[in-house]
Amino acid sequence: MQEQQLAVLVEPILVEAGLELDSIEVTPIGKRRLLRITVDGDGPHGRGPVLDDISAASARISAALDASNAVGNAPYTLEVTSRGVGKPLTEAKHYRRNRGRLVRLSLMEGECTGRVLRVTDTGVELDVDGTKREVSFERVRKAQVEVELNPPKEFALPGEEAGNEEEA
Repeated sequence: MQEQQLAVLVEPILVEAGLELDSIEVTPIGKRRLLRITVDGDGPHGRGPVLDDISAASARISAALDASNAVGNAPYTLEVTSRGVGKPLTEAKHYRRNRGRLVRLSLMEGECTGRVLRVTDTGVELDVDGTKREVSFERVRKAQVEVELNPPKEFALPGEEAGNEEEA
């Protein structure tokens, strides 16, 4: 079971569902293998895929895997998941999907924590303690979403309540 072969099978299903393939990992676990497919996408609010979309894609991927020989005869466990907040932000689209969220940036010259206001192809504008700060992606070593239990309501997108989102 090779990741490239699996990607050829999985990507068209995800595209049809409005999702993107982020990564495929195949991990041996005893006599079984764990096939972890991580997906991303804008979702209905531009903030990433929702659970219903991931669940529907998972069912279609499972059926496609069962109908093909992509996984061979060995038993496996399929896990389809979103990027989640634990994965680093590495592309402009990751920042865009986290508009309004608090992010911690490790920069070439220190650290910065702020709320994502605007994203361009070359950088991100943050609200850092009430001051707007533009940061070029070239200066970012690592970027991570900071989990907030009670984010400010003014940063919730239409159709969402702050702190009560159905995102995956």
